[in-house]
Amino acid sequence: MGYRLSKIYTRTGDQGTTGLGDGSRVNKESARIEAIGSVDELNSLLGVVIAHTTGDDRINTLLTTVQHRLFDLGGELALPGSRRIDPQAVTDLEQRLDELNQTLPPLQEFILPGGIPGAAHCHHARTVCRRAERRLALLARESGGAVGASALGYLNRLSDLLFVVARVMARQNGGEETLWSNQR
Repeated sequence: MGYRLSKIYTRTGDQGTTGLGDGSRVNKESARIEAIGSVDELNSLLGVVIAHTTGDDRINTLLTTVQHRLFDLGGELALPGSRRIDPQAVTDLEQRLDELNQTLPPLQEFILPGGIPGAAHCHHARTVCRRAERRLALLARESGGAVGASALGYLNRLSDLLFVVARVMARQNGGEETLWSNQR
């Protein structure tokens, strides 16, 4: 593969627009760029989660794979009409989710975000994932459905997966989850 960027700055966005993969330019506050930005933020936050994994290679490998898929999703969004996330990617997340969830006790109450740093960051990533999903849903509505159905499903499952990963991480090394105490 050749070099993708020979120069980091281009000055082409100085007027509030940015280029898409098809050569078109859109406003930086457009629904498409908001969705791309939220997916990018999520990917960066997953890097923080990975940095806080406590020696659990299966979680590290899983989240690194997710980071690759999020780059695919960003590419799909940057090139209108392309499809990079397929139904199998959603199925793969569901399988990992089921595998990890089997190791956990059933939920009896809501869980407060927190725990060890990795779990807390994972809960944060889950909320950023939900925002990315909302941005993608808005783009789908505003563009008349010009977003792949699998992309929306992927983010929806990913937020669930991140919740379960946070639960797994919180319980590692004898840690615990903090349950919500309904004071009513």
